[in-house]
Amino acid sequence: MDLGLQGRTAFVAASSQGLGRAIAEALAAEGVRLALCARSDRIERVANEIAATYQVETMGVVADVSVLADVSRAVEMAAEAFDAIDILVTNAGGPPPGPFESHTTEAWQHAVDLNLMSVVNLCRAVVPGMKERRWGRILNVTSIAVKQPVDGLILSNSVRAAVTGFARTLANEVAPFNITVNNLLPGYTRTERLVQLAENASTTKGIRVEEAYAAWERQIPMGRVGEPEEFAALAAFLASERAGYITAQNIAVDGGWIKGLV
Repeated sequence: MDLGLQGRTAFVAASSQGLGRAIAEALAAEGVRLALCARSDRIERVANEIAATYQVETMGVVADVSVLADVSRAVEMAAEAFDAIDILVTNAGGPPPGPFESHTTEAWQHAVDLNLMSVVNLCRAVVPGMKERRWGRILNVTSIAVKQPVDGLILSNSVRAAVTGFARTLANEVAPFNITVNNLLPGYTRTERLVQLAENASTTKGIRVEEAYAAWERQIPMGRVGEPEEFAALAAFLASERAGYITAQNIAVDGGWIKGLV
């Protein structure tokens, strides 16, 4: 299927590894030019690797999406390099796990800045241009926790739910401009974040890391964790011309983990 993305430009946040990089590669395979950002200067090497593999234009910007000034600078650099940003993928690492009593006020504020305000600030930076051109795709990487909270992830459960409310409201406001806004909900997926959660479970529960993975797999009807490429395939489709009538949705890629009906 031709997704109609050849020549479009995407800004993909937190794309040096994990889900962000997988999404960047899926879009590059469709001929999308990429502006990539991450906190580590590894992003420049990743941008070069993707450019060489897929023969598309890329740029890598070192930026922390929890910092407004970094967001503004990164988007300005991308707009100068590519003239316009057609596709925005908001993404950021998850806040630390732990029970309610273990998190300070500062930890709560950082979670808000990292996982909510980063989305707000990125959207604020790109939506005016999308409205002017009357075309845009906004994809927010959130979590299955917005439909079924995950034990031990009170920061993520709380803040990502706020993103859901923001995105649902924004979707209505920008729909007349042919801009879609959707949330992608990764389940247990083989990324660096899952390694962190497995190690935390090992420490707090006194089990081996392998046992943590086995416990998750028992909860998943498909009996395995997901691969980043499986998640990224959905992102590429939702960014496409073909998905122009899909907006304001929360779509899980979780192997059936969520037990709810809707």
